[in-house]
Amino acid sequence: MRDDPGVATLLDLHDQVIDQGNGYWIKIEAWKVSATRHIPHGVRYCLTLHEPYGGRVLGYDNAHAVKPPKKFKYAGNRLPYDHRHRHISDKGVPYEFKDAHQLLADFFEEVDRVLKELQSS
Repeated sequence: MRDDPGVATLLDLHDQVIDQGNGYWIKIEAWKVSATRHIPHGVRYCLTLHEPYGGRVLGYDNAHAVKPPKKFKYAGNRLPYDHRHRHISDKGVPYEFKDAHQLLADFFEEVDRVLKELQSS
């Protein structure tokens, strides 16, 4: 994979816990790893939004493979590792990793959306 300048930003954020107000918080973890077939960008990551009692409300990670939704035909070549968990019980849906800056932008945009939904309910 080509050099991704956003990887340094992502790695710099490793172990950050960011208060989101009302007891909600974000945890960012990121490690440089050897690029593999499953992690071609060479970064293992876990970006999570937690509720006041610690449960994960939203997450983006590449810790395990996920099955694509049934509506997509699966050719059997490989299961995606980059994925997101859209709610507490979501086992994950594929996420198309473009670069580390886009990952961070997508995650924080979704955090804002989820927190806004939670505040209005």
